[in-house]
Amino acid sequence: MKRHGIEAFPDWGLLACWLAVVEAGSISDAAVRLDISQGAVSQRIKALETQLGTTLLDRTTRPARPTSAGLRLFEHACVILRDADQMVESVRNVTGAKRIIVRIGCVDSFAAVFGPVLVRELSSASHQLRLWSGITSALDTAMEARQLDMVVTTNSFAASTGIRRDPLFSEQFVVALPRGLKVPRNSTLSDLSRRLPLIRFSSRSVIGQQVDSYLMANSDDIERTCEFDASDPMLALVAAGLGFAITTPVCLWQSRLYAPDIRVVPLSAFSRHGSGYPSISRTLYLVSREGELGTLPADVSEIIRHAFESQISTATARLLGIRHAELFPGLDKARE
Repeated sequence: MKRHGIEAFPDWGLLACWLAVVEAGSISDAAVRLDISQGAVSQRIKALETQLGTTLLDRTTRPARPTSAGLRLFEHACVILRDADQMVESVRNVTGAKRIIVRIGCVDSFAAVFGPVLVRELSSASHQLRLWSGITSALDTAMEARQLDMVVTTNSFAASTGIRRDPLFSEQFVVALPRGLKVPRNSTLSDLSRRLPLIRFSSRSVIGQQVDSYLMANSDDIERTCEFDASDPMLALVAAGLGFAITTPVCLWQSRLYAPDIRVVPLSAFSRHGSGYPSISRTLYLVSREGELGTLPADVSEIIRHAFESQISTATARLLGIRHAELFPGLDKARE
C-alpha cells in the first residue's frame, strides 16, 4: 500500500470550510456561517483544490456549483469530520477528561425558564455552559454550522442524518386576555379581534408561523398589528388591556410578572358553528449530533424533563389556574 506524508492530507479546517460551502449553497453564505470573510473562504477552497490537484467548484455558474469531484469530497468529508468528533470525545471519555465548554442554544422563553436549572446542574458537573438564545431559525443555522453543540428547538430535524433528537415535553397553546375582559359565549377568535387586536409572535419565528397556520386553518383572517419575537413585550401589551395573544404556558411562565393582569383560557373556550376550537400544541426537542458529547445529551434531557415535571409544570398550572391536562398533553401519563 502506498504511503503518503502527512502533508498529503487536507487540513480538517479546510474540509470543514468545504462542508459549509456545499451546505450553504454559496461562498457568501458559507462566509456568514463561518463568521469569516468571503475572501478567506475562497482562499481556503483554492488551497484545498491545489492540495488535491482538482477543481472543486465550477466557477462558470452563479453561484458556483460543486463539481463531481467536489461532491465526492463532500461525501467523504462528512464522514471524516464526524469520525474526528467521535475520536476526540472517545479519547476524552477514556481519560476521564471533562468537556470544558458546552454551547446550548434555545429560544428566549426556554432560556429564561430552564436556564438557571441548566447552569446550576452543568456547572456542578465541571462544565462551562454557554447559553445562547434567539429565534429558532437562527439557532438551527448555528447548529448546522457547528457553532452550537446542542439546540432546544421545536423543529424535529427529522430529515437530517447524524442528528439525535430527544423529545423533552409538549405544551398546549392558550389564549391570554386582559384580566377584566369578558368574552361572550360562542365567540370566535375573529369576533374577539374586532374588540381587541391580536398581539402576535412575529412571522419570522416558528411559534408565530404555527399560530398563523392555525388561524388560517380555522378561517380566522385577523389583521396584523403588533408583532414580537419575545414574550415579555407581547404580554405587557395584553396586561395593559391593549390586545390579546395566543401563546404557550412556558412563555407565560417566563413573563409571569404580568400574570396578575392577565386571564388565560384554553382555545376550546371559543367556538365556531357550535363547535369548540381544536387544540394545538408544540413539542420541544433537544437536538445534538449522534456519537458526540458522550452521555451529555441524555443527561441534559433528563435535567430538563425532571425540572419540567417536578417543578415548572406544577407551578405554571397553579399560576394560570388551568388543569395540567389542558396545558401539557401526555404529562399525566408520564407520571404514572
